[in-house]
Amino acid sequence: MEKVELAKFSNKQYMQAGLLRRISWFIVSMLIFRNPFLAYSYFFKAIILRLFGAQVGKGLVIKPSVNIRCPWFLEIGDNVWLGEGVLIENFSKVKLGNNVCLSQGAALIGAGHDYKKAAFDLLLYQIIIEDGVWIAARAIVCGNVKCASHAVLTVGSVATHNLEPYKVYQGNPAVVKRERAITV
Repeated sequence: MEKVELAKFSNKQYMQAGLLRRISWFIVSMLIFRNPFLAYSYFFKAIILRLFGAQVGKGLVIKPSVNIRCPWFLEIGDNVWLGEGVLIENFSKVKLGNNVCLSQGAALIGAGHDYKKAAFDLLLYQIIIEDGVWIAARAIVCGNVKCASHAVLTVGSVATHNLEPYKVYQGNPAVVKRERAITV
């Protein structure tokens, strides 16, 4: 039986930003994005994300304690809400459409490891969240998942596969529970 040998691990395929950029982002992220005292500086936070390479639309609401791994791989549409404690673990592209809500403690996990390899190779995944999607509190979206238009992932649920449009998902793994009907 073969064994895992973590000493052989390499994440060279991830290194798509220079060391200075990564260190700068770490410091700025700690001081501004994860800081619980900068609760309402949304415009300022959007500017900083753009400076680090993110594409950010208008009307971004970004609460305290948000952790974004690599803003240079992030696309955010218009009128997006990022609640307190949101984690965006994006070692590759993560795209949030317009009118997307990621509630408190929601997580987008765009990386993992190949458990079949002795070196526990790093795996990088994209995540696409289309317009009008709501990822509720403490819900998790795994890599290579597309949440189609106006889908809902309920509290604490885990999306391990694509979510269909206008459906409400619940559980781990998340399954369809009902249609999403939006009224005026």
